Amino acid sequence: MTQSKNITTEQRYARVLEWFAQNAPSAESELHYDNPFQLLVAVMLSAQCTDKRVNLVTPALFAAYPTPQAMAQASVEDILSYVKSVSYPNSKAQHLKAAAERLTEVYGGTVPDNIGDLQTLAGVGRKTANVICAVLWQQPTMAVDTHIFRVSERIGLTTDSKNPLQTERELTKHIPPSVIPKAHHWLLLHGRYICQARNPKCGECGIREWCRHAETR
Repeated sequence: MTQSKNITTEQRYARVLEWFAQNAPSAESELHYDNPFQLLVAVMLSAQCTDKRVNLVTPALFAAYPTPQAMAQASVEDILSYVKSVSYPNSKAQHLKAAAERLTEVYGGTVPDNIGDLQTLAGVGRKTANVICAVLWQQPTMAVDTHIFRVSERIGLTTDSKNPLQTERELTKHIPPSVIPKAHHWLLLHGRYICQARNPKCGECGIREWCRHAETR
């Protein structure tokens, strides 16, 4: 039985975060990577594509282009031959080459450690930049994808958010900075496997007790 009606927003955040901390302490990205450049490439490829598909593509891609310098020297057509099975492969191949070129020419082959510089790379928007900063450097940046946007609204961490930026601001206002990098994975994975869009698995949900959506079920 849900207690959602009887708690404040602050209490809902506290209890949801406490449950995740106890039950998913090692939550992390499901993308496979060995260094910052590989994570950047994988996150760029994951836009509107599954991590599973990206993980099938990246081993050969990373073997062919292990560094930004190597990818910068490749043609778009060559990069495309490795990523053609992901969503929007043509634009992603173009972005990967352009981003690699800028990494090489401007940043000495080093992936920037701040949102502003990351967003100067082709194909890197706020969400991707937030992921990179949170995963690589544990910065308090909350990347809001479709899962996090949906889950936050459904369980009651946000109310009537109109866009991902509103959701991001609300989440970062209530979640302690040190917890934000981990909370990104908690909410994303919860949305991917439990709080799914069409048929949420409420019977398997560990936070149902504090979920606004559970009040209606």
